[in-house]
Amino acid sequence: MRILVIESSPHKSGSSNLLASSFIRGAEESGHEVIFFDAGHSTIHPCLGCGKCGMNGECVQKDDMKELEKLILSSDMMVFVTPLYYYGFSSQLKLTIDRWYSFTTRLSEKRMKTALIVAAWDDKDWTMRDVESHYLTLCRYMNFRNIGMVLGTGCGSPSMTRSTRFPDEAYQLGKSVR
Repeated sequence: MRILVIESSPHKSGSSNLLASSFIRGAEESGHEVIFFDAGHSTIHPCLGCGKCGMNGECVQKDDMKELEKLILSSDMMVFVTPLYYYGFSSQLKLTIDRWYSFTTRLSEKRMKTALIVAAWDDKDWTMRDVESHYLTLCRYMNFRNIGMVLGTGCGSPSMTRSTRFPDEAYQLGKSVR
């Protein structure tokens, strides 16, 4: 299986990318091809809402989204990796999701497998409620098949993250992909 991991942290060595590395290791050990896209350091502009694409055509903008679109449409699974920003996806990840508009029809027809990996400083019982809900709603709308989530609370820095159970959870999720 070809798995696309979309990292969206502005911190290349941050907690969410640390969890992504654990997932990738597990998935590769299980024989999957893993590729990644760094949305945190790409040039992707916000959707203009112009409608010229008709939800199934070429976007008028010329940026790194064209590369990401090709990677998404040629993959069997996507993994969304994000630090928690005010109880939701990072702005970098949300920006890429908004830009799916130009290929929403083709993407939703794929019925892709997806997973979510989130790292948050807070460890309160409600910390991940809204990001989890947003992700599951996205899965429902886009006909994605959720295969799992790693909702890393208490992962405010890489050293904090390494001392939690979440790197192992991410690894096990990667190993379990079928």
